[in-house]
Amino acid sequence: MKYHIWTTGCQMNVADSQRVGSELEKLGYRHTPAIAEADVIVLNTCVVRQSAEDKATGFANSLKPLKQQKPDRTIALMGCMVGVKGNPRLKKAFPHIDVFMPPSEPGPLVNHLLGRESVPQEDAALKTRYALQDGDLILPAHERYNLVTAHVPIVYGCSHVCTYCIIPARRGIERSRAIGDIAAEVRSLVAQGVKEVTLLGQIVDRYGYDVSDGPRLPDLLRVLNDIDGLQRIRFLTSHPNYMTDDLLQTVAELPKVCEHIEVPIQAGHDEILAAMKREYTVNDYRRLIDRIRHFLPETSIATDVIVGFPGETETHFQGTLDILAELKMDVCHSAMYSPREGTVSAKVLPDDVPPAEKKRRLDLVNQLQEEIVTEINEKYMGKTVEVLVEAKHRGKWKGRTRTNKLVFFEDDRNLKGKLVHIDVKWAGPWSMRGKVSGTVRDDIPLRIASYE
Repeated sequence: MKYHIWTTGCQMNVADSQRVGSELEKLGYRHTPAIAEADVIVLNTCVVRQSAEDKATGFANSLKPLKQQKPDRTIALMGCMVGVKGNPRLKKAFPHIDVFMPPSEPGPLVNHLLGRESVPQEDAALKTRYALQDGDLILPAHERYNLVTAHVPIVYGCSHVCTYCIIPARRGIERSRAIGDIAAEVRSLVAQGVKEVTLLGQIVDRYGYDVSDGPRLPDLLRVLNDIDGLQRIRFLTSHPNYMTDDLLQTVAELPKVCEHIEVPIQAGHDEILAAMKREYTVNDYRRLIDRIRHFLPETSIATDVIVGFPGETETHFQGTLDILAELKMDVCHSAMYSPREGTVSAKVLPDDVPPAEKKRRLDLVNQLQEEIVTEINEKYMGKTVEVLVEAKHRGKWKGRTRTNKLVFFEDDRNLKGKLVHIDVKWAGPWSMRGKVSGTVRDDIPLRIASYE
């Protein structure tokens, strides 16, 4: 029996797909990269933008012939297209799909394959055998001892409700995982060869805010920093209102937490930020970047920008260009506004910026950011950086610095999963190239564990 998982969207979806693969392998299924060979096909979907939803819809429709060829094949649709409340229109739109799964919930598929709608509470033996235990993550076989980095969700859902964002409606309210479950999962990943974890949350620095007197992100970072064998820790995505001095001081103090912060601004004018319900001003964001650079002078900073939000004038947009030019951040993830059904902005604000104008503004942001990051990365020329080697890419090794800079280099040795020192010989806007300086760290032995 074989399974295939098609995943699109954010890192949270990647982590969710790993969980599904793990549960399917407990039932005896094995992964196949060939979708036509699969007895179970899972589509893990994203609808944060219309283009992502269109892609998922097209792929779902393309599976009709596979279902016709093999009617007993199971096809499951998962993720934000389904949502936490379900979507009754999907069954009518995709009658060839057997199971509809909310984000982060493998249970409906597992129960379907077991031949029952749900696992009765009184059936203790079956419930114990197939319970989806939080923290119990055994990587799919094709990833076990093969992944250097992994994503670990720590906060599901979101309760902030920015006016443009569909995530609260599709992923539900904010729910923090128990600190012990997260630590158990990270220990399990390390035992399976993972050297770096990225902690995930729609607003990751709100970890624990939904629990009365619960732990906060700094507390979690301190626990994970003490896990033997783990070499690096990252976290994303942050919100300007919840990045406290305590968090920044913790990042500065803990040796395994990387100097890289992802904190979106989304727009560079107070009127648009208010319309987005971001609950901070441009000056608030400017002061935050100053604080980050005070605590972490060598850090890199990534931001997000949406262009063409309803009502965005040329003056509003110029504010975005101005703040990007002023703050000079290492990464700017930019996107054109896309109205999503169920969001506040789609209900009450006209999508009044023409597509061609959105594209023009997007191009200007990308052009400016390319100039900024070229200037930033040129400062790495001649320096030596620590790189965690992830994989081979077109004959070269690739990895990332602690500040999340992508680095390529050549070497005949098998350096996957090792920390190497690279002398930077060339730096461009999107990556750097260099040469091993002679220092290779592999002083943390891999703890081999059997999961068969």
